[in-house]
Amino acid sequence: MTDTRNDQEWHKTACNLCSINCGVEIKLDGRSFARVRGDKANPQSQGYTCEKALRLDHYQNGPHRLTSPMRRTADGSYEEVSWDTAISEVAAGLAKVRDEHGGETIFYYGGGGQGNHLPGGYSGATRKALGMKYSSNALAQEKTGEFWVDGQLFGSMGCHTTPDMHHTDCAVFLGKNPWHSHGIPRARTVIKEISNDPDRTLIIIDPRLTESAELADIHLRVRPGGDAWLLGAMLKILVTEDLADAEFLAERTNRLPELERLLATVDLDEWADKAGVPLAEIRHATQAIAAAESCAIFEDLGIQMAPHSTLNSWLEKLIFILTGNFGVKGGMNLHTRFGKLTGGGGGGDRRTPVGNHRILGGLMPCNGIPDEVLTTHPDRLRGAIIESSNPIHSLADSPRWREAFEALEFTVVVDVAMTETAECADYVLPASSQYEKAEATFFTLEFPENYFHLRPPLLAPMPGTLTEAEIHRRLCRELGAYTDDDLAPLHAAAAEGLDAYAAAFFTVLGNNPGLGKFLPMVLFETLGPVMPEGMETAAAIWGLSQTFVAEEPESAARAGYASGNELFTAILDSPSGVAFSSDPYDTTWERMRHDDRKINLVVDELVDEFRSLASEDPRVINDEFPFILAAGERRSSTANTAMRDPEWRRKHPTTGLRLCAEDAEKLGVEDGAKIRIVTKRGETISSVEISDSMRPGHISLPNGQGLSYPDADPEIDLGVSLNEITSIEDRDWFAGTPHHKHVRARLELV
Repeated sequence: MTDTRNDQEWHKTACNLCSINCGVEIKLDGRSFARVRGDKANPQSQGYTCEKALRLDHYQNGPHRLTSPMRRTADGSYEEVSWDTAISEVAAGLAKVRDEHGGETIFYYGGGGQGNHLPGGYSGATRKALGMKYSSNALAQEKTGEFWVDGQLFGSMGCHTTPDMHHTDCAVFLGKNPWHSHGIPRARTVIKEISNDPDRTLIIIDPRLTESAELADIHLRVRPGGDAWLLGAMLKILVTEDLADAEFLAERTNRLPELERLLATVDLDEWADKAGVPLAEIRHATQAIAAAESCAIFEDLGIQMAPHSTLNSWLEKLIFILTGNFGVKGGMNLHTRFGKLTGGGGGGDRRTPVGNHRILGGLMPCNGIPDEVLTTHPDRLRGAIIESSNPIHSLADSPRWREAFEALEFTVVVDVAMTETAECADYVLPASSQYEKAEATFFTLEFPENYFHLRPPLLAPMPGTLTEAEIHRRLCRELGAYTDDDLAPLHAAAAEGLDAYAAAFFTVLGNNPGLGKFLPMVLFETLGPVMPEGMETAAAIWGLSQTFVAEEPESAARAGYASGNELFTAILDSPSGVAFSSDPYDTTWERMRHDDRKINLVVDELVDEFRSLASEDPRVINDEFPFILAAGERRSSTANTAMRDPEWRRKHPTTGLRLCAEDAEKLGVEDGAKIRIVTKRGETISSVEISDSMRPGHISLPNGQGLSYPDADPEIDLGVSLNEITSIEDRDWFAGTPHHKHVRARLELV
């Protein structure tokens, strides 16, 4: 495709800065994003967007972009090499590790940044060619515990619950500030509508007085780390004060008597005190949930990156189950999905080779990966492919991760920038940006309608860069994954149209089943060349379209698609996105995977942990580290690490440590002063921001800062790199998710 100078046309695409990926329109000036606005034709976001999308040019253009493959030299610096050299040497380096130690000693981290998920599909071919076995991504430091709980309750980790917030009478956000972190389409509009409606209730459960909490009808200002006690108290109130839906529980669930006996051990007065919330407020909120015609609950990182995270997910889901808010309008439902976000299976039966960590949803726990490297164990990890991810910066304990990277025998990073992780790799391969190729997100999480948005490229790839699909195609060819003869029949069929291609595809795969290991790459190689200009990387969507219609024919038919080709064509022809499925609410029960289609109320693996809450006391203050640091607060002037240029937040050039006025007075610090933050892992210095949003003893730092950036203005504070002071040891015992929202710290005057 060609670039257009001084272009007056609005180009449809999406924001890549959170999981919702709102549809936007962009007006170009050459390669620059001159203007950005919401896309009213997008069926999910409907023209909505927040302030982050307006700064997307800082992601697309700037000196952070790489334009040549980079090879690490003996002195640790990098030199540019040609693509032919890079592909040859990367393939040889990975193959050497495979041949000497086995492909399972090479791990993969990534699968796409926010809204950049197609690369993960194409990487699968390279991984299969190398015999790789282990992988991980950001979901494994956030969501795998919740996914596993879904599997225990509903029969499969694929039974993911989603809140019907747009129709609910009572919206509960737990450990989440949707004003900034969104999580649902049109988040700010929706929570304002609920807040302003006298017949609806907005409940926020959060230690902080967030922007969302200011709109709430009920704000339970729980003690940091006290969520399990709060939820346990709410459940006790439901079952002992005749607030649970007895008819629903009798008809739709199993093991209720066991759950009731477990909850009988809860001492309401003591648990409320441990939670840090008056019992009267807990009872009021619980009664509001039970009395509402419908209730939907959204749990997020505030409880998923805190003590008892997997237990928290179980207790949270029990609240909407006990009140009968499952499989109903305005409640919680099981949605379709256009493609998998995680690997298959993985209910904890698979373990990592060295640390014996549970692999949930096919993903290694992020916090356990350095343990798999820094050891003399013969099965240790020895190589890595990192794609569109920056684990050294974004995962707990950056020093430990750098140590692990130095110990690996061969590493390659595929990214648009020289990230902190790339700075430790043997080779860095520059990828085209999310706006220089066909791209999509697979956070398809909505119900009753679900949406998919394939975005056409706005610009030609920056010279010197390649799409991830092309990078993996070249690696697969170098590794001898398949031959031209394997693909010849599909090349011929693709020229005749989609129907002919479909017939040939299943015939070829039937005759050569081994080719199925490289399926996305087969599609890219054979269907890609006949795709519209610039849309070659969308070839893999054809296969997903066939699979979805085959697996969910009724959902697809209700959305208007009788075949995979019809759906694929609609996706290609809809630059604002499409609704690919539509369901009545009782479909949720059809998606249950327990044989009797009933909910299993008791998660055996978590019962002992629940019982231990009676003797554990979150009120105890650690004298050495008396503060609880929430590492990674979302603010209006922060985003994820897709935007490295600090100029994007020029209205708030410094966003520092938030603490309450009471704590500031005790420490003798003023707003804007510098303060030292010390944890068991390290220390850092930040500016102070005195805020009434914080509880005494609770402090917070924003996410997405501390990034290296070429030629940055030395006067600009780049902010704190949080994971320089977080510990890899502080993690959930079951899922391995880190305690980023509960880091023990002390503050010292500078």
